[in-house]
Amino acid sequence: MRTFTKADFCNVFYAHRGLHDREGSIPENSLAAFRKAVEQGYGVELDVQLTLDGQVVVFHDDSLQRMCGVEGKVWEYPLSEIRKKRLLNTQEKVPLFTEALEILSKGSGPLIVELKTGPRNRELCQKTLSILRDWSGMYCVESFDPRIVYWFRRNAPKIVRGQLAQPEENYPLPRLPARLLAKCRLSFLTKPDFIAYRIGPVPRTVERMRQKGTALIGWTSKSAAADAGNWDALIFEHCVPPEGGQGRRNKGGEEHA
Repeated sequence: MRTFTKADFCNVFYAHRGLHDREGSIPENSLAAFRKAVEQGYGVELDVQLTLDGQVVVFHDDSLQRMCGVEGKVWEYPLSEIRKKRLLNTQEKVPLFTEALEILSKGSGPLIVELKTGPRNRELCQKTLSILRDWSGMYCVESFDPRIVYWFRRNAPKIVRGQLAQPEENYPLPRLPARLLAKCRLSFLTKPDFIAYRIGPVPRTVERMRQKGTALIGWTSKSAAADAGNWDALIFEHCVPPEGGQGRRNKGGEEHA
């Protein structure tokens, strides 16, 4: 299995949920958005979660309402029902993770896989890891949920892992857990290789981690040219990164059994 270092994921611009557009003609986390990112050679960030019957699909929200116009959560439907739904009234379906990877193997830059918190976190981690181990591209994982990051530390320590975080007021949680997550206070357990933080000021705790070697990725930039100098890498949408700021194509890495 090829492994990479956090440096392989720095100095890269990642298309947030693929290279989708404001109008919705190319929906986020769709195969069309991933094809567009491949055409431009950008890195890609995408989200995975489980269906009721345990299939790994690419979808961001818990609810299907915003993207598919129906009630319910992804994990409440089997794949056969999920596949009948369309993204933003286009012909695009909710893709399987394996379908997205098939497209991304054709020339995108590095891949960041965000694992969404759900009722079966362990199963999602296991199945996502199994799929990634069969893929030839460059990838890392991240999550807002420290339990998921910790799972990868324990079960796949050679895979680059990241802790997603944001300011305290953006967490729909009581004050204490929100503060702990915002300041990445559980990083002594998860040992992330990078912190992916919401664009803006970051806490001193995160700055200290960066000074000690933890990479810092900004999300989600709406002005990549202006933000580029402040972060080790950027996740962007609806803007054009600076010339020469495309994702680096898959290369390097070390082989491990």
